[in-house]
Amino acid sequence: MNFIFQFELARAGGGVSDFYSAEENVISRKMPKTDWNFSKQGYIDVVGGRIWYGVVSGGNALATPLLAIHGGPGMSHDYLYPLVDLADERSIVFYDQLDAGLSDRPNDPSNWRIERFLFEIDVVRENLDLKTLSIFGNSWGGTLAAAYTSSHPMGVEKLVLSSPLLNTERWVADNALYRESLPDEIQKVMLDCEITGQTNSKAYQDAVDMFYKRHLCRSDPWPSYVTDTFEALNNKCYVGMWGPNEFTCTGVLRGYDGTAGLSSIEVPTLMTFGEHDEAAPASCREYALAIPSVSCTEFADASHLAFVEDRDNYISVVRCVLSN
Repeated sequence: MNFIFQFELARAGGGVSDFYSAEENVISRKMPKTDWNFSKQGYIDVVGGRIWYGVVSGGNALATPLLAIHGGPGMSHDYLYPLVDLADERSIVFYDQLDAGLSDRPNDPSNWRIERFLFEIDVVRENLDLKTLSIFGNSWGGTLAAAYTSSHPMGVEKLVLSSPLLNTERWVADNALYRESLPDEIQKVMLDCEITGQTNSKAYQDAVDMFYKRHLCRSDPWPSYVTDTFEALNNKCYVGMWGPNEFTCTGVLRGYDGTAGLSSIEVPTLMTFGEHDEAAPASCREYALAIPSVSCTEFADASHLAFVEDRDNYISVVRCVLSN
């Protein structure tokens, strides 16, 4: 979903227990394989715990900074690494939501409310003095970016919605259609495992991998910054907010519909998506019709992570929107 999926942890070299200490309530993760070269990083107190942030800068200090909101729920900032290509013109601010990445992991379901995640953005802005900013949100991060900009518009200059989750029912239906296009034997394995509760089995994960390779990230192999994100997955948060697998939403986001707020987004907005995206192109185009000032860009032969799969072109498009 959005950037939400049941990841085969063994594929990343281990499970959550390899790098997360529940007793300390913080992550002690393996060193990322990507050099971020943060100019500033630290922790901010929010409702429920502390969240990590990191700033990459080096360009024009007077240019409007870009706040990058990662997907998940329960993922991390790592896979958004291509956005550092924009740091030659402006500061890029990354952060990990509570229960994600380098932030605290209380794993308290009372924290898994969209309103709390939106307030978290306010706290980041206040602590980093982001009086004016542009916002980038991918997948579940697009959920938050759209909801925040429609309800907290002050100081927001531009908005980039990258393959956003805006309606859970539509998302599930779109991906059910994608699933039906998989080979019959793959569909059978997936259905049998779901019926028998064996979604953690190697057979199920191998079958789901085919879906991911088509609709999540078509790069082969996945870059290290993408696998860094999967290694940091907080499965408790993912399951609690989404559900037991990629195709079933039983968590907090069940029934979510953020489309009513789209007409309230008054800032210039860029909607991006891949040709084979989990956030189906037809749905994204329909959502865009409700936004008063919007442009759409579809990336050919890309999927949910178009900024990874077609990095140079993607960054060029975003750069143009942010600079004009």
